[in-house]
Amino acid sequence: MNFSDALKSIIKPHDKDELTPLSTVWGEALEPSNVLSEYPRPQMQREQFINLNGYWDYAFTKSPDFPDKYEGKILVPFSPEAALSGVNRQLKPEEFLWYRTFLPSTALPAKNAASSPMRLLLHFGAIDYKAQIYLNNHLVMTHSGGYLPFYADITDFLENDENELVVKVQDTTDQESQARGKQTLRRGGIFYTAQSGIWQSVWIEQVPASYIESLWFETDYDTHKVTAHINVVTTRASSLLPSLSLSVFCKEKEIKQQQIPLPYNNQSEQPVSISFSISEDFFHAWSPESPFLYDVEVAFGQDRIKSYFAMRCYSIEKPNETQAEIPVFCLNHKPYFLMGVLDQGYWPDGLYTAPSEEALLYDITTMKSMGFNMLRKHIKVECARWYYHCDRLGMIVCQDMVNGGSCYHMPVISYLPTLCPSLAAHLKDSHYLLLSRKDENARRQWEKECLETVEHLKFFPSVGIWVPFNEGWGQFDTVRITNLIKAADPSRLIDSASGWFDQNCGDFISVHNYFRPLSVSVKKWANRAFFLSEYGGFACHIKAHSSVKRIFGYKRYDTLSDFEKAYHELIEKSLMPLRAQGLSGAVYTQLSDVEEEVNGLLSYDRKVNKLSGKSPD
Repeated sequence: MNFSDALKSIIKPHDKDELTPLSTVWGEALEPSNVLSEYPRPQMQREQFINLNGYWDYAFTKSPDFPDKYEGKILVPFSPEAALSGVNRQLKPEEFLWYRTFLPSTALPAKNAASSPMRLLLHFGAIDYKAQIYLNNHLVMTHSGGYLPFYADITDFLENDENELVVKVQDTTDQESQARGKQTLRRGGIFYTAQSGIWQSVWIEQVPASYIESLWFETDYDTHKVTAHINVVTTRASSLLPSLSLSVFCKEKEIKQQQIPLPYNNQSEQPVSISFSISEDFFHAWSPESPFLYDVEVAFGQDRIKSYFAMRCYSIEKPNETQAEIPVFCLNHKPYFLMGVLDQGYWPDGLYTAPSEEALLYDITTMKSMGFNMLRKHIKVECARWYYHCDRLGMIVCQDMVNGGSCYHMPVISYLPTLCPSLAAHLKDSHYLLLSRKDENARRQWEKECLETVEHLKFFPSVGIWVPFNEGWGQFDTVRITNLIKAADPSRLIDSASGWFDQNCGDFISVHNYFRPLSVSVKKWANRAFFLSEYGGFACHIKAHSSVKRIFGYKRYDTLSDFEKAYHELIEKSLMPLRAQGLSGAVYTQLSDVEEEVNGLLSYDRKVNKLSGKSPD
């Protein structure tokens, strides 16, 4: 073990450091009148919507009462801490952040051809962390949870003329036990600048009184069977609801069409399932090398949406060609090595929010061109369009849940496992105090958000692995949580405890290794595959493209040529030979630098590719 590098990696807060402003090429080209204008929910897309991204009024207050006046303009959906918001101010735990805008007159519902009233739905991609939504001084709804989308039917709160939309936000970040990922109010090392408030797109759309609320596809690769799970909403009393029809297209050719009349059941919401099979002539498997998607159109009366699905299977199997029939990760029942990279999803000018669609695409396509077929989305839920691009471009996603808990005990969850992994292996996650999970209400809230994350993301075929806990950060009841996730989504695999504190459950033996020679455990694994879920972390500081002079990384290189040489030696001489020993996959740390953590393959501003020297066009 390299003790010198290990000691240098001790995490300290450096909240007094002034971050050097950095910008991406996409942030530099940003037009405030056209911010993230793409339809935000590609998994269920209607023809028309109104994007509310742009300048809103904002105010910070100490009081929970409405502000007397607003302080200026904030560019939504960038958080106030992000440079692109135009505010550059941290929301403090004792403060309230207020947003205000007015709905455009074109958003007001009109009568449709049958003179039936239309409904107006207001969507938020994500607000961090607690939000209250007001329309014309009426409380429409409240929402807790900083990473998931939510919506409200605001029709009954509308007025004929001016409609004022106000959002009130609170975010205590790491001062309490809420889910927060890598955010901290005292940034330093592997923990980064906290962000707050609206950080994903806001939009409104008109729908008929009877409309489609949600949709996802359950696919069975082996039987070629697909089941569309659709939830419909109606606010109109009738003896018969509109019929529901579904059309499936393969390379623009319609291969399936089904129509189902729905009897009125006196409920405002009704779940419907439609099952069908894909014939052999039209069956195409999804993989990173061939990311085939079937297009779908669904109609419920006058409501019409476009969607898609894919046929693929993630499993752990013991193929005969592996040594001693060791269990390995399989895609579509064939051994498939996961060449992964850790993806924090942070941007120097947008923090949690990518400056543009092109920025999202750049990260995915660049990693794919560098030989990676998997991204581990690290302790963050990304916007829906990111997952859509992984679906259509072919990039498997290893999805972390967003960790939380009280203040982490770093000697227990970081230093002990790094120095003495064998001792850490015996720590049980019933020690709530040691693992920062003493608050029962916070545990219950995390569990709720975990299952909501599964419900939200199980639509996307590229998501292959769930990771409930990382390095013991707020870890608790791992066996029970693993079973809950598996019950909610049996089609995917689970890395129950990434790094250490393994509780003998899930589909992987998951190891983080930064300081020792890379190796594969020789103990019997039963039906679990060996997963090197973090390694590498080589640091190379690029002065003009780094946020701080301080360097955090697990092994340091002064020049790009030394960095590149060390990286290729690590991959070719240390990592790849382990495949013959049963290694199923590995996740290199990391995609890009983030603040003082300069161990990315790309610089924080994405202007330098450390392996090729190339920059975005």
